[in-house]
Amino acid sequence: MEYQLVPMDHSHLPAVAALERLCFTTPWNEAMLEEELYNDTASFIVAQRDDGEVLGYAGLHVILDEGYIDNVAVRPEYRRQGVADRLLDVFCRFGQARLAFLTLEVRPSNTAAVALYEKHGFREAGRRKNYYENPTEDALLLTKEFKP
Repeated sequence: MEYQLVPMDHSHLPAVAALERLCFTTPWNEAMLEEELYNDTASFIVAQRDDGEVLGYAGLHVILDEGYIDNVAVRPEYRRQGVADRLLDVFCRFGQARLAFLTLEVRPSNTAAVALYEKHGFREAGRRKNYYENPTEDALLLTKEFKP
């Protein structure tokens, strides 16, 4: 499967918003995603095929030397093919070069995502009680620290 990673732009917004609705119980809408295009602390990348089909995306916010990964989402039919791994690798390489740490939240029941994050060196730093809704679930707070 051939695809490339590119910065998210206006042309991606409808497909990324649709992916949000497909993957998350409290999805970001198109307007929220569009705001991130103008946010100097945000970086959103998209995995897309040459025909423009969006396979997945990931978002990162950076404040000083701290990074927060908002979402990593991949269309169900393209999961377990390395798309999320490549998206996450971009942020991990950026973090290694410029940040003290990266952090994120994930549902403990999302074992595939937890395994992916652990593969990239993220470790549990705590839990957020009843963080998720539909269904209600705690969030694992995962962090990856970088050496200066």
